[in-house]
Amino acid sequence: MRRIVAILAIILATTPVFADSVVDAAGRLDLLYDDLQQADPEDWQEIESKIHREETRSGSAAMDLLFARGQKALEAGAFVTAVEHFSALVELAPDFAEGWNARATAYFLLEEYGLAMADIARVLAINPRHFGALAGLGLILEETGDPEGAMRAYRAALAVHPYLESALAGIARLRPLVEGTDI
Repeated sequence: MRRIVAILAIILATTPVFADSVVDAAGRLDLLYDDLQQADPEDWQEIESKIHREETRSGSAAMDLLFARGQKALEAGAFVTAVEHFSALVELAPDFAEGWNARATAYFLLEEYGLAMADIARVLAINPRHFGALAGLGLILEETGDPEGAMRAYRAALAVHPYLESALAGIARLRPLVEGTDI
């Protein structure tokens, strides 16, 4: 992994990163999140896809390549390898929220819930409206026996993305446990 980090550090040092494009991306994301809040039931999926595309662009071709390799490792079930790629990514691009989110996913799949939650905290510090991280937090809290905390996380995700299916399903699963049932 040190070799990967060293090689990517060289590439990153020789690849221009334009601060204006990062600012533009943040502005575009803000507009998309606002659109998602106002979306009709038939429009939300397109907006969600646009948000996902924006969130997965680091602003650096080298970092995007490292992200893609980590994603490929995740899809192949090589979770430890994915963690290695994403760890290199967050070391080289610590302000790229999706790198932290991807590593949190890999940690979750390895059942390293504490590490996953730490990475989710980083994601939310960078992007408090990252509904995927909020829903992921809900899932971790649900897995670790904190249904009330999970409900809060799922509700926070829905405050950003009113149609997020994983959060809606989580609330439906937990509502009887947390709120009880009518007699």
